[in-house]
Amino acid sequence: MSESTGDRLPLTAAVLAGGRSMRMGVDKTLLPLDGVPLLRRVVDAVGEACERVVVVTNRPEAVEGVELPAGIEVLADDIPFQGPLGGLATALAHAGDGGWVLAVAADMPWVAPGIVRALWEAREGVQVVVPVTDKGPEPLLALYHASVLPAAERALATGRRRLVSVFSEVAVAEVPAEALRGADPALRSLVNVNTPSDLADVREAEEAVAAQAVHAVVEVGTRRPRGLPAERPVTIHLNDAEIATVQASPDDLEELAVGFLVAEGILADRAAFRSVDVDHKRGMVYVVSDEQVPEDLARRTRYVTSGCGGGLTFASIGHARGLERVSSGTTVDASELYGMMGEMARAATSYRDTGGMHACGLGRDGSLAIVREDVGRHNALDKLLGRAWMDGVPTADAVLLTTGRVSYEMAVKAAKARVPVVVSRSAVTDLAAELAEELGITLVGYARGGKMNVYTHAERVRAGSEEGT
Repeated sequence: MSESTGDRLPLTAAVLAGGRSMRMGVDKTLLPLDGVPLLRRVVDAVGEACERVVVVTNRPEAVEGVELPAGIEVLADDIPFQGPLGGLATALAHAGDGGWVLAVAADMPWVAPGIVRALWEAREGVQVVVPVTDKGPEPLLALYHASVLPAAERALATGRRRLVSVFSEVAVAEVPAEALRGADPALRSLVNVNTPSDLADVREAEEAVAAQAVHAVVEVGTRRPRGLPAERPVTIHLNDAEIATVQASPDDLEELAVGFLVAEGILADRAAFRSVDVDHKRGMVYVVSDEQVPEDLARRTRYVTSGCGGGLTFASIGHARGLERVSSGTTVDASELYGMMGEMARAATSYRDTGGMHACGLGRDGSLAIVREDVGRHNALDKLLGRAWMDGVPTADAVLLTTGRVSYEMAVKAAKARVPVVVSRSAVTDLAAELAEELGITLVGYARGGKMNVYTHAERVRAGSEEGT
């Protein structure tokens, strides 16, 4: 067989379409993303890299409604309803001697052709080439040689349906996911859609990309392009003493000011709180409380940007290490965390409209109680804490969710609010994880795409039941 035809590889891409998803209630591969069914998106993507594309499914009649490109074959599973391994066995049986098959799930909306080519380069001397993340192998975007078929058939005969069931019997090359970033910098190729929350997340991401494209268009005659996130200087006063000036989105400023003061430990007694007033024109917020302004703050002010690099807390690291440890018996299912992340994504309208905002959510009993947004992730958290404090919504035993990076200051704010579980769609810094470990906080990062990294106190996160691989 020739090495390639044009730019495409001598490879059969087997798009494993499966059927109805128990978690989605419908055939998820037929659900639209940006107006195109997931199945069609995957077929188009792998067709750029592979000479041949087949769709393997338990329900060929369902695929008839999808307008697939000319030349795409639809194969019914030789033995139906045997999960991903059954679909792979069918594809391998039709690959021919010496052929290679790319197994790819039909619910992976962002498969990069460059990822396929990178895996192809690692195939020498092995029968399987699979990407590996810190959570293990990713067998639903991997290469399988036709010689794997006997091992697959033996596994199916004993009731095993997971793709990784064959790995112990064949030669496997594991490709670290980090080595694939050259082809896919964000590793979005490894994202799949397992739940309604996942679908909401990928739709949100598609909308954000579209919004960013809109921002690139400058309209003649307008003062500024539409859809840009707003930020303004906002000065916070307590009992006529100027405390700090922050750069923030000009919404929910009462909550921002109160939350900032609460998070800094300046306000503590809810019964002593009297009022909060906003002068929107001048960007001033006036908080009145029977609590006294600390003498050192009455003599100085502080300016805080909306950026995420500098700290926006008066507390030092030493002070943070002296905080009381968060003791809580709260536990939460991973599925509940994904569900709340999806709720937050749907509620974060400003993020979808601009692509440049952060959102924070407070979850209780498996659902969101409050969601707030701001151009700064710290500000979004302060708004959230301010609303909760003024309304008497308890933050102890709650879950804090955020779209932004969890750094040291965010972990400190969570500890002061007695929040036992903090979850981010993004990264966690090493100092934040170190402090969270010491302060008894469960810290979770990269909660997206059906996966999450639990860095500290993992006993509070209950793993949901597994549905295939």
